[in-house]
Amino acid sequence: QVQLVESGGALVQPGGSLRLSCAASGLTFNIYTMSWYRQAPGKERELVASITRFGDSTAYADSMKGRLTISRDDAKNTVTLQMDSLTPEDTAVYYCKATFLKTSYWGQGTQVTVSS
Repeated sequence: QVQLVESGGALVQPGGSLRLSCAASGLTFNIYTMSWYRQAPGKERELVASITRFGDSTAYADSMKGRLTISRDDAKNTVTLQMDSLTPEDTAVYYCKATFLKTSYWGQGTQVTVSS
């Protein structure tokens, strides 16, 4: 059974940082492209960052470029998203996704709230 479990979401003040983690199990982690998405209230889910197998390539949403770093540890089956200079507009539920060809899995999400 495949499981993706996100952690690290919290309430943080504007300008602060958070580090989200996603722990995967039940899949051959190193062949999957790993991505982070977010969904704010009343908005569609959007891609935030992704990292290909072996970490060869990363991509970031234009709205967050320069404030994010995505990384993976294939030995620990984890993917991490470092987020800096957070603003209230970054408030959302952040989801982890694993994709290989036409197969994908989602985590349950972790809440990030940016507020003073």
